[in-house]
Amino acid sequence: MRSKKESSLDSLLMEKVQGFGLSGKAEKAMNLMLHDDELQKTQEYANTVSIVRLGYNDHGPVHMRIVVLNAMIMMDLLRKANIKTSLEKDECGNFEDSLTAVICASMMHDLGMCAGRQDHDLLGVNIAMPILCRIIKEVYKTDLHKQIMVQSTALEGIYGHMGTRTIHSLEAGIVQVADGCDMTKGRARIPIALGMASKTGYIHQYSANTIEKVEIIAGKEKPIRIEVLMSNEAGIFQVEEVLLKKIAASTAKPHIELFAKVMDKEARQYL
Repeated sequence: MRSKKESSLDSLLMEKVQGFGLSGKAEKAMNLMLHDDELQKTQEYANTVSIVRLGYNDHGPVHMRIVVLNAMIMMDLLRKANIKTSLEKDECGNFEDSLTAVICASMMHDLGMCAGRQDHDLLGVNIAMPILCRIIKEVYKTDLHKQIMVQSTALEGIYGHMGTRTIHSLEAGIVQVADGCDMTKGRARIPIALGMASKTGYIHQYSANTIEKVEIIAGKEKPIRIEVLMSNEAGIFQVEEVLLKKIAASTAKPHIELFAKVMDKEARQYL
């Protein structure tokens, strides 16, 4: 049974994708994924491995839904700033094709965690493939060219989300940054409550527990502005060692401003 948080996010995601006012392909992909039992169960088991076995933060259904939401917010800001996606620049797809690929990649990016942390970005490609193929074929029907194009772009978003592998599309770069933006204290609540922290996961949990809020809004000099509010300096680890590194490796970096602030102190601009 899905949690109240998941159900609430499901409604929010459908509302957000409908707000783009597109032809319906991205909306259909979203709806199919939100009702796909195999995807849901794989997300849930990935979270069991992440939290119970490894002592890491949430890498399950809630996290992946939040990454989808973050990615859609950034895609919307880029579109409003007239920034073309890679598929648009390549003249082989339109904005909705790019959005569909980003949504799919974001919803499946951490499926590899069900097999373990090491190389979970690559493992995730293999685990996501049958689900992704099923979704994309249903959305694009007989258009084989679009199926291959959107599927390939989504796969790049999955294997590139850690920021440790070279990516080339703006779409994959958005997934990378959207993942890094999910670092608020809510993500660490379960492992901390269970008292199950591995040596490798410990700093991620307690650093994330100091992040009060992450906002993705329109920037002043660039299309996307990310603002991180922390309760104390421990959150700097999340900003500098996780989010900043992902942005630095992302194809979306030229379009992003990054600010971090400890409560009652002056904000620090990173980008």
